[in-house]
Amino acid sequence: MATLSLLAATPSAEAPDLSWMAGYWLDCTGGREASETWSDPRQGLMAGHTVTTRNGRSRFEFAHIRPQTDGVVAYVAQPSGAPPTVFRLLRHDAQAIVFSNPENDFPHRIIYQRRGDQLVARIEGADDDENRSMEWTFNKAELNSRCPR
Repeated sequence: MATLSLLAATPSAEAPDLSWMAGYWLDCTGGREASETWSDPRQGLMAGHTVTTRNGRSRFEFAHIRPQTDGVVAYVAQPSGAPPTVFRLLRHDAQAIVFSNPENDFPHRIIYQRRGDQLVARIEGADDDENRSMEWTFNKAELNSRCPR
């Protein structure tokens, strides 16, 4: 992944402009079908969900991005309906954003970057003292499009 020069986050009641994330995104690599959908920003709130299928199994995640009560923007993840985990805004620029929660088991960071008609999502951190990461490259697609079979 390219090195990002990102601005430091400062507490603010307004979320950064993340309209570049809005839409329906599809990743058909590695024998899986992963779709990620993000609403357009509305009064500082974006809502998203991911559905992944592979080998006859499916998983889902709900997420939202919005300012927290202290004014800092956060990414709140709920994989498979688990209790919410909050990742606070670490830095951002016009086409990339990084959220962090060093207290979480894994991941510690969630990164999104827009590259033309692609949305790259990456998670990274240490798991049992071993650094690891996962990355998805989503292509912009029509709502509810599926991967070719």
